[in-house]
Amino acid sequence: MTELVTGSKNALAIAMWDFSWLERRWPGGGYEDWGRALDELVERGYDVVRIDAYPHLVAEDPGGSFTLVPAWVMHDWGAPFEVTVSPMPALVDFIRLADARGLKVALSTWFRRDVADTRMKITGPEVLADIWVATLDHIRDAGLLDALWYVDLCNEWPQLMWAPFTSADGDDPPAEMLRTSTEGQQWTNTALDRVRRAYPHIPLCFSISAQFDTVLAEDVSHYDLLEPHVWMVLAGPRNFYEEFGYDGSDPGQYELLAAEARRLYESSADEWRIQLSNMITDMADWSRWRNLPLVTTESWAIVCWKDGPGLEWGWVKDLCEFGVDEAIKHERWRGIATSNFCGPQYVGMWEDVAWHVELTTRIHDGALSLSSVGERGSVEGS
Repeated sequence: MTELVTGSKNALAIAMWDFSWLERRWPGGGYEDWGRALDELVERGYDVVRIDAYPHLVAEDPGGSFTLVPAWVMHDWGAPFEVTVSPMPALVDFIRLADARGLKVALSTWFRRDVADTRMKITGPEVLADIWVATLDHIRDAGLLDALWYVDLCNEWPQLMWAPFTSADGDDPPAEMLRTSTEGQQWTNTALDRVRRAYPHIPLCFSISAQFDTVLAEDVSHYDLLEPHVWMVLAGPRNFYEEFGYDGSDPGQYELLAAEARRLYESSADEWRIQLSNMITDMADWSRWRNLPLVTTESWAIVCWKDGPGLEWGWVKDLCEFGVDEAIKHERWRGIATSNFCGPQYVGMWEDVAWHVELTTRIHDGALSLSSVGERGSVEGS
């Protein structure tokens, strides 16, 4: 169908730069010099970078500036306080710089909230599709469509933090839409088909990080790829965070992570590795059954981590290395991330160039077994 499936017999190494690529441009933020950051990404062996395209803001005003509310203050993705950005001129400039270095770009969106909460104008799947088509039109006009690897219509669909517009009016508290529900399938299928009519050669998906217990019941026949986000801490049956009371919404919890996370992991490392391995196997089986390739851009150890006192990277890198090797074994991953901390703001992870090169080399050397994947994934045997 496209390079995503047929372009190479080997997997590609992919990094996630989310909305940080645009929102962390202050001195020391990591992305103040895109050219340098992209050169360093190439040096580490990566082939693709996944970023937020801000389609709702691009469609609202292609040349406009928007003041964004911080997604959080404790994590190092994005800015910790309000920042004003101009997404469309920046998006074209960034893609052009990546393309000049031989990097592909995967587009996604976290539907970042601006002060006007523009994302709440998304009243249905048609609107969701149309804002993406409008964004892709601008990229087409800049002559950069060939630089795109795939488009993820919403990060971790349909989590309310990123897609609050999917919650039914009057829900108190707001309820997350089930992807297997009639409404959930209407959202995904309608949006994917509508974007595909405009851009049939761009692979499309919705990435996910929850509702894994029902993925086998989902109709993903409208998808071109599957993008699950896979971490040991959420793989079950043991809940890593719950065992020491971590609450990711509490700004003061990194001190608890520093005190407990490594200790808990090392107390039963084999068990945690088995838990991660089992989830990777489940995703590979899902891929085979649904006849679709996999891409994972957020993985493999812990969701929340950063540079700080007591926040050592050694055990995180160790588990991420294990996750990469497990994914390679299954030969179903077309794109493999080394972690969800693969950006210059995570100095302790980023500065270990040899570690990145070792893992990206393994990714490139791994075999793929995607010969049964067709134009769009259909259920084998149906």
